[in-house]
Amino acid sequence: MKIKRNAWMCRLIAVCFVLLTAAQFSAAQQAPALDMTPVKPESVGFSSERLERLHALMQGTVDRKELAGAVTILARHGKIVDYRVYGVRDLATNAPMTKDTIFRDYSMTKPVTGVAMMILYEEGKWLPSDPISKFIPEFAHLKVFKGFDGTGKMILVDPDHAPTMRELMTHTAGFTYGNGDTPPDKMYAELKVRQAPDLHEMINRLAQIPLIYQPGTKWIYSMSMDIQGYIVEKLSGESLPDFMRDHIFTPLGMKDAGFYVPAEKRARFAALYENDGHGGLKPDTTNGSGIGDYSAQPTAPSGGGGMVSTAEDYYRFAQMLGDSGELDGVRILAPSSVRLMSSNHVPQSLLTGEFGIGLQQLRPGFGYGYNCAVLIDPLEANLPDGKGTFFWDGAAGTWFWVDPTNDIVFVGMIQRLRGGVTNVEYLSRSTVYQALVDPSQ
Repeated sequence: MKIKRNAWMCRLIAVCFVLLTAAQFSAAQQAPALDMTPVKPESVGFSSERLERLHALMQGTVDRKELAGAVTILARHGKIVDYRVYGVRDLATNAPMTKDTIFRDYSMTKPVTGVAMMILYEEGKWLPSDPISKFIPEFAHLKVFKGFDGTGKMILVDPDHAPTMRELMTHTAGFTYGNGDTPPDKMYAELKVRQAPDLHEMINRLAQIPLIYQPGTKWIYSMSMDIQGYIVEKLSGESLPDFMRDHIFTPLGMKDAGFYVPAEKRARFAALYENDGHGGLKPDTTNGSGIGDYSAQPTAPSGGGGMVSTAEDYYRFAQMLGDSGELDGVRILAPSSVRLMSSNHVPQSLLTGEFGIGLQQLRPGFGYGYNCAVLIDPLEANLPDGKGTFFWDGAAGTWFWVDPTNDIVFVGMIQRLRGGVTNVEYLSRSTVYQALVDPSQ
């Protein structure tokens, strides 16, 4: 009888241990309970009066009809300094812009894909020095375009070295988006690479196209992050949306982040506009810049540009990076991994002003890390941010930056394709930093 009682007690203790462990694990996975209520700006070194210049900048673009609306979030030391909405999310209905409006992130998906890759890096799944073909055998025999012969036929040569994961993470591997005028660029359109029904078929089509330069010799904006999305799926065994949901979105409390907008959330989805050529706006004519209407989970999710989120969702992601990989007790990456991701990995020989995309031009003091731009020397780059600031933007004008020196995080969300009259991304920098009157606080 005593033996049976002891066995029963052992089983009870074991069950309690399992339940306690499960409860602790569940608690650790709960979304961070961030306080999004703005503090007094002066408490973290900002001037309330001077921050009005940021408000005037954003409101002015709305008043001039350059933007339909915007949401901006400014934080310092993990505390919200300024959280504003401007204008409307839909000009046709005059629905007001709200803090829970959902935006197309486009290329601001790239840093999130970078974090997904760094999670797998921490699991020992890849190294920066690995050839890409280690994970994508279809790329083992890629050629490099080297001009034309006397008959006008493409000259193809072997790469000087197999393109590496580091080069894939920095847009220096030899891929492109197919927007140029070289024969390989034209093959992207001919083979409909970006219209592939799934990521494996996208890889099969890319494997038929020569690289447009020798790996490591140029910086060309490219489908590298879409290729990373395929690698995430292959190394994790999950789809890219599921991996991001399980390892990034849910742990960080990014409740509206994803790759499509469900029916019950469509009323919060911002309308998309494009520059009308006269400094104003007209409804988008590109079918969501080629991605579609985001009505269903994509079968070929774009790690380079497919995400949607609210401003607060993206702020949670950016603040996690600003806090060295952790947000309010929930750790996504180690500090060393964030430093690796947010450090320059492009050779100085390419930081000449010759390469870049849109507003982001690589030059002295301005480099590129893993899926994001990096300020190596802000003064040399002629910018007011702190050293080590990293950032990126999206095709519809969304932008963010993380400044580890001044402990600042900023997120700006708009929905305007093909630029406009006012450069709100960089003017927001000048209006934010002119208001930081006591950086030591």
